[in-house]
Amino acid sequence: MNQESWHAVTPQYSHYDAQIQRFDTLEPVDFFDIQPRFKHALSTFCALEGLSRLLIVNSIDNSFYRQLIVDGLSRFSGDKPVYTTESLNIATLVGSYTCNERGDIVTSSSGLLDKADGGFLVIPVTLLLANPASWQVLKSVLLGQEVNPINANPQRIATNPPTKRYTIKIVIAGDRHQLADFEYIEPEAHSGLALFCEIENEVALSANNIESYLGFVAWIVKTHRLPTLSFGALHRLMIAGARYTEDQHYMPIELLWYLALFQEAKLSSNGKVLSEQDIEIALENRYFRESYLPERALADITDGQVIIETTGECVGQVNGLTVIDVPGHPMSYGEPARISCVIHFGDGDISDVERKAELGGNLHAKGMMIMQAFVSSALQLDEPLPYSASVVFEQSYSEVDGDSATLAELCSFVSALSEYPINQQIAVTGAVDQFGRVQAVGGLNEKIEGFYHVCKHQGLTGNQGVILPKTNLKHLALNKDVVESIKNNQFHIWSVSTVDEAVPILMGKPFRGDDEESVISKIAQRIENFERHEHPQGIVERIKNWFA
Repeated sequence: MNQESWHAVTPQYSHYDAQIQRFDTLEPVDFFDIQPRFKHALSTFCALEGLSRLLIVNSIDNSFYRQLIVDGLSRFSGDKPVYTTESLNIATLVGSYTCNERGDIVTSSSGLLDKADGGFLVIPVTLLLANPASWQVLKSVLLGQEVNPINANPQRIATNPPTKRYTIKIVIAGDRHQLADFEYIEPEAHSGLALFCEIENEVALSANNIESYLGFVAWIVKTHRLPTLSFGALHRLMIAGARYTEDQHYMPIELLWYLALFQEAKLSSNGKVLSEQDIEIALENRYFRESYLPERALADITDGQVIIETTGECVGQVNGLTVIDVPGHPMSYGEPARISCVIHFGDGDISDVERKAELGGNLHAKGMMIMQAFVSSALQLDEPLPYSASVVFEQSYSEVDGDSATLAELCSFVSALSEYPINQQIAVTGAVDQFGRVQAVGGLNEKIEGFYHVCKHQGLTGNQGVILPKTNLKHLALNKDVVESIKNNQFHIWSVSTVDEAVPILMGKPFRGDDEESVISKIAQRIENFERHEHPQGIVERIKNWFA
């Protein structure tokens, strides 16, 4: 029931085999040809005249990518000068001069604007954020106004201070957050003063552009004089790329990602061809260097410091899945989280302990409210539940945010209400809407692998696995040990579209229906029993007792 085969949990690119086999004969596709929007923006910017002399580029913030912008401008502008800078102040920008006692200029030095006059100047947006006064000078230049160089000795005033107009186009490059900060300095940046474009980090993969993507990889190999890639290496590279983009239908086009991987793979190669094993070794070595924190977290679970049960059944308790991001650490990793719910007599309130303890973020609170709305709708209640509930992430000591645990929290809640136990061999992730549809979440690969490693160290039973949204299947690119376990029926993946599909897998009972054994029916019976216990007499008898 809803169980996926191993083919669904790792990208399958065999339908591209014919193109992959011709890799060595493909025409190289350079960085600009793989990004038609960026190429179009550069060529348009170089050709434009008038006041449109500013280009804002959303780009990874480093000198490597800024040099690519310089290369693109040189390619599309002909012989015009192109300059970039990694430091900036007013003096280096507009130049400086000194005067003698009579006010005559005796020395002068040119600035970046003088060097780039008639051409292009590429500036990191971080420099403008650190020196906002520089932007006012640049804005004057862009609007065709005169600017003055800096008097290096203000005690001696020039009789005729020099001024100059420049014909120059400026490119400002930085990441999206930095550009957002720049908008505070220049609110009108996107209102006609500038063009905007992005250096994209990924490209959609299809039958129409697979040769373009492979040609891009060939261009990287040729440009940086790297060993060519074997058929198996290209397959392994594409699987690694799908994991990096978190989408089987997209490949990364980040140059530094490829260069880092290829150069490390080269260490174990014969120097002429990178094999599948070479790529695998490079990926394993990277994981080994970065895996201290996830392995330490796993040790806490296997040592019993953090309680995670991967066998048996329990009412009101489910294994949720989380992704841990530690500041200063390059790798995100998955970790199961025990989510529990207890029920007691009350007024129908569902207490979100994380929120009340100020450890739950806004998105988590939103997910909890959606879950409550769905359960109330599914029960078709005319009045509030006669029970109150308390839902908590056990042994969680930091903020919990996001709605990816909504399905798990819902299952723990209906389990506690119905007193049907949940299979602890199965972990759950997924968001839920008010109609019970299960929606996609992020970090699937890390979440699944985190639970798998716990199951493996505590002992694989052959019945363990993960429930995830069906819409997340295209995001899977699991490590080979997990794929192998799924292939051997030691570990399982179930994909679901609705709560009605998830509950039977976890509890062995239908969620709703005419069956008296359904979860909804069981909850209704429990509510009825409570009301009978709370109000054993009919309404007439109760009224008589009031006046007795």
